[in-house]
Amino acid sequence: MTETQIHRLSMGACSCYLIKEEGTVLVDTGSPNQGQKFLEELQRIPIDPRDVSLILLTHGHWDHIASASELRTLTGARVAINHHEKDWVEQALKPSPPGKGLWGKLFGAIMKMYLPMIDFPGTPVDIVLEDKEFNLEPFGIHGKVLYTPGHSLGSMSLLLDTGEAFVGDSVMNGLPMRIGAGMPPFAEDTGLLKESLRLLLGSGAKWIYPGHGRPFPAKKLEKIITKSK
Repeated sequence: MTETQIHRLSMGACSCYLIKEEGTVLVDTGSPNQGQKFLEELQRIPIDPRDVSLILLTHGHWDHIASASELRTLTGARVAINHHEKDWVEQALKPSPPGKGLWGKLFGAIMKMYLPMIDFPGTPVDIVLEDKEFNLEPFGIHGKVLYTPGHSLGSMSLLLDTGEAFVGDSVMNGLPMRIGAGMPPFAEDTGLLKESLRLLLGSGAKWIYPGHGRPFPAKKLEKIITKSK
């Protein structure tokens, strides 16, 4: 089997990931106007942007989708997101997830003031994902996309057969969102999110790659689930 390459790309407000096996898939697109940064990152690796066949958006919050239109044009890749959040991408919507705890509510209030200044174009969604597994073999990646709601209703995670899980904002690991690995300060449904984290563990996740912060061992999820009452 072809060696798995994982490249973390810093794309503004969040971390995006480029996964290369027989094919190449991009997970999330970051803040607005990241096209030039994306090309520079790929040149450094190096990978031809036209090798990217799929852009998987883990969920529809602006910091993960704002450069989707630009990167779709640069790569020619198909854009995929869960059906619950398809309109967020196509209409460039900026919903605010509810804050959890004091920090989540405070940070959320600050973000609401900042949101009117964020501008990005919508882009067509090529693949509308359902609330079930999606096989990535047709894209040359040995893995699947799992439905992992909680942070948002349409959150999805990419799980490689080798155990690396790319989870968007289902968990976070570092400032300014939180100190250390744990639950996000924003979530639509905390109980549902815990079930999603259990699904990742039960499906063979060994390493967690969050959209905010550094990767960490999946075994920490057990403590995160238990601690977050």
